[in-house]
Amino acid sequence: MKQDRILRIYTDGGCSGNQSKKNAGGWGAILEFAGRSKELHGGEKNTTNNRMEMTALLEALRAVKKENQIIEVYSDSSYLMDCFRKKWYVNWLKNGWQTSAKKPVENRDLWEELLPYLDRHTISFYRVKGHVNLESSSVNFDKLYEKFLQWNGSGYSFEDFQYVTEKNNRADELANLGIDEVRG
Repeated sequence: MKQDRILRIYTDGGCSGNQSKKNAGGWGAILEFAGRSKELHGGEKNTTNNRMEMTALLEALRAVKKENQIIEVYSDSSYLMDCFRKKWYVNWLKNGWQTSAKKPVENRDLWEELLPYLDRHTISFYRVKGHVNLESSSVNFDKLYEKFLQWNGSGYSFEDFQYVTEKNNRADELANLGIDEVRG
């Protein structure tokens, strides 16, 4: 991938014991800009997988100090990516933070923190397949690459796909560090 003036953010979040009373969640993010990178991670007790996915992006965006950045976000969270790519938030705002099923939007507190970044920056959102073992001989990389292109458009080479997948795997490792730290 070209190392131009685009800030690329790779995120992942996870939760061990998701939806149980005692669980540990972790999030990880990698920011890349102009040939440099920064890794972030953290964790929380009593959380959910979706909250950790959102927190990874939120913490990455908080780390961006300049306004009006061109940002590409890569995540394996369909929940997070679909909200932005399909603009769910537009109807949520119009409907007073109600879903189309007239239920309160989950994780509203985090969405309210994330949405202002859409006005501060030009952000594009890209979906990736999570937890891909790049060393495995049993993984059909051609099929995964096709899915990646289906999700994100044809502007990516196979090498780009591999690079993005590698970075997303690293974000997953960082999220696991956050889980481990919460567990103590």
